[in-house]
Amino acid sequence: MELLRIVAMIAIIAHHYVVNSGLLDLIGKAPSLTLNSTFLMLFGSLGSTATNCFLLIMGYFMCTSKMTVRKFLKLFLEVEFYKIVINLLFLFSGYQAFSYKDLFARFTPFYGIGKGFVPSIVPFFLFIPFLNALIQAMDKKMHLRLIGLCVFIFTILPSFIFYPVFIAAEVHFGDLGWFSAIYLIAAYMRLYPEEWFERKNVWRTSTAVSLVLLFASAIVMALVAKEVGIKSAWYPYHFIAGRNKILALTTSVCVFMFFKKMGAFCNESINKIAASVFGVLLIHANSSTMRRWLWKDILNNAGYLKADFSMLVFHALWSVAAVYIVCTLLDMLRIKFIEKPFFRWYDKRMAGANDRCK
Repeated sequence: MELLRIVAMIAIIAHHYVVNSGLLDLIGKAPSLTLNSTFLMLFGSLGSTATNCFLLIMGYFMCTSKMTVRKFLKLFLEVEFYKIVINLLFLFSGYQAFSYKDLFARFTPFYGIGKGFVPSIVPFFLFIPFLNALIQAMDKKMHLRLIGLCVFIFTILPSFIFYPVFIAAEVHFGDLGWFSAIYLIAAYMRLYPEEWFERKNVWRTSTAVSLVLLFASAIVMALVAKEVGIKSAWYPYHFIAGRNKILALTTSVCVFMFFKKMGAFCNESINKIAASVFGVLLIHANSSTMRRWLWKDILNNAGYLKADFSMLVFHALWSVAAVYIVCTLLDMLRIKFIEKPFFRWYDKRMAGANDRCK
């Protein structure tokens, strides 16, 4: 699963390349689709799917393991480290103006729950022991019924129920709710492995079909938007933007099982790179200030919308690769010089405390 984590993070960076740079807004306002805009729309279409893959990996392995203070502390301290350090760097460099609101947001744990993946994933870890207790208390039939209810409320309704103006019915729920739903899905696949789960050809074919449908939906919805004059930048991503949408969910499940059953290549180098995957997210998607600095000021993504197609593709690919490599190297330094020394001290202290309690 380490290789899947790396691939998923690359897909998330590609998604951010498009949606955090102003490119998606420009595509939405344009009177027609071009080769460049079609490429960019597809290039950034896998963000929600990739995030679901991370949630599935977490649920698959955490549903049978014990949540510890050490696991939670490791996640919490990594999030807080990047929140504080990157914010201070922007403040001291003069790039970001000082405001008490930003200061409060950066230095307050759990600020912004429900407003994004990172602010929600830390408190969600606190729910895992209770979710595991619920899972253990249910039998297979009850577990499947609960998944069916969650999928109907969170996925089917907002994906397929439309008003006459072709706008999906609103279903409001917090990230914690969706995290719990997909955790239940992953736990079911771990605890109740059906015979057809083991068929490699099923997941190879279903992954290919899901990806084709995902890309096709973006193109079709974009054409519909242009035809009826809808200017919404996110309209082409209706079935895939939002982790709960039908194609984001089905594709992530198929991709997850594909990597699981294909026995994806894994070695020490891949494991080391994968250890910094979350750090890559925390760095490059740290804040609106970081997004503006990276995608607009440094890389100038929007300036390449009307460039030659080959130049656009080259810029998109090397930008994503550069962001991934640089952020990985930075996080490796954090792990080596900050995280590992801290937890060596922490483990010794906990061992000493346990000895005194005997």
